[in-house]
Amino acid sequence: MPILLFIVLLLIIFGPQWWVRHVLRKHQTHIESLDGTGSELAEHLIKRFELTGVKVVKGEEDEDYYDPQNKIVSLSPEVYDGKSLTAVAVAAHEVGHAIQFFREEPISRLREKYLTHAHRIQQFGISFLLISPLIGLLFRIPQLALLTILIGVLTMLVSVLMHVAVLPEEYDASFNKAMPILAEGYITEEQLPHARQILKACAYTYVAAALADILNLWRWLRLVR
Repeated sequence: MPILLFIVLLLIIFGPQWWVRHVLRKHQTHIESLDGTGSELAEHLIKRFELTGVKVVKGEEDEDYYDPQNKIVSLSPEVYDGKSLTAVAVAAHEVGHAIQFFREEPISRLREKYLTHAHRIQQFGISFLLISPLIGLLFRIPQLALLTILIGVLTMLVSVLMHVAVLPEEYDASFNKAMPILAEGYITEEQLPHARQILKACAYTYVAAALADILNLWRWLRLVR
């Protein structure tokens, strides 16, 4: 039973992350018939939607994001130079975020509103876990272990919930921006279902990362114990 529970826990934490990576890698096959690479599509869409000041740069591996402060669409090497369904879908998704911020749509504020708080809560939880052994030595609080576990669990739950709160922004970038754009003829009708699957994976990236963060906090709890 403990082994079974451990396996279920691993699936809950890592399952979404594995699924996202699997979907993105599954559709990374080079397609010669596509009109261009991920970076070329991003540049084209920036010009088409007149996103003045927005630039496309090649980031590190797995660094696909839009930076609203510096107006940068960062694409990983596989997406930047890739000529695949994953490359064009991810590029369109990140430009979708640029469109959200450029138009100052209310949904674009979700990331700033919730992820900033999520990161602060994570930092507080980890900081408390680090200093709790010292607090225990100095003040000899009997309930410190219970308090430490409680704060650790609450930190995990709040962090995950705040990442989930960003889902509407991610879904909008995928299905109200990128998907309609790609359906205009950038890819074939046969490729649209695959692009939809990729964009769904893009939308769940933050949730997958949040669930993976649970393992880091669990490690700290184990260290404190």
